[in-house]
Amino acid sequence: MGRKVTLATCSLNQWALDFNGNLSRILKSIEIAKKEGAKYRLGPELEICGYGCADHFYESDTLLHCFQVLKSLLESPLTQDIICDVGMPIMHHNVRYNCRVIFLNKKILLIRPKMLLANHGNNREFRWFSPWSQPRSVSL
Repeated sequence: MGRKVTLATCSLNQWALDFNGNLSRILKSIEIAKKEGAKYRLGPELEICGYGCADHFYESDTLLHCFQVLKSLLESPLTQDIICDVGMPIMHHNVRYNCRVIFLNKKILLIRPKMLLANHGNNREFRWFSPWSQPRSVSL
């Protein structure tokens, strides 16, 4: 017999560089997901800083503030006992990646950089990010 798992997906009204507001909306979505019995909460791409940061992705402050929000999320009692999946930019070996960060009970379980970037229509992800091309795990 299989097990029932409740998954919460979120489409949030995130604003570029509104770190405090974005944090508040992320926490509210986690609260709602837990209230509905979800064990896994999946948020939108680059939800911590907002997708439309454009050339602000080049600024180290953008990355710093994303990590400050991530720290607040990890320390929040709301994120206990639910797997949280958030999107944020991360710099690794001086290369910027569009990543998913998955954590549970104050521990980061996985950081997964995006491998296929959108580069057509209005999307120009190659301008700010590099695709992850290493097929193996790398220790940070």
